[in-house]
Amino acid sequence: MSSATLSKTATAAFEKGKIAYAPASDPILVQGRRDFFKYRELGVTTASGGAVRAQVTIGTQGLTRETGWHYHVCEGQFIYMVKGWVELQFEDGRTIVCNEGDSLYIPGNTKHNETRAADDLEILEISIPADMGTKVCDKPANFPG
Repeated sequence: MSSATLSKTATAAFEKGKIAYAPASDPILVQGRRDFFKYRELGVTTASGGAVRAQVTIGTQGLTRETGWHYHVCEGQFIYMVKGWVELQFEDGRTIVCNEGDSLYIPGNTKHNETRAADDLEILEISIPADMGTKVCDKPANFPG
């Protein structure tokens, strides 16, 4: 998500080159990639001038459907499971269940598919750069199943 797509509230709350403080008691929710998740803006995109994005993905109904195979056009994406769990399939044939307290780094352009998730989850997600493109792709031919 680029800083251009942030809500007016989010862009007014944060300034480029300034400390970005995002209190949990007053969260700023923004539009995200998936309509079945909520996304809490942490101000890092604006404060870093687009170099880094950090947000919290919040789920209250798990995955209503698989995300489908895709990859992100970026240098990398890091996730830390604050609460719950998520299952991901990767182009190398692995399936990883990331549980509460686990972290996962996904290099840019790595094909993956999120298949299942806890009903109640929170994920801290960091990407470099902030404007991370998402491209749909076919299931890798070597992926089992």
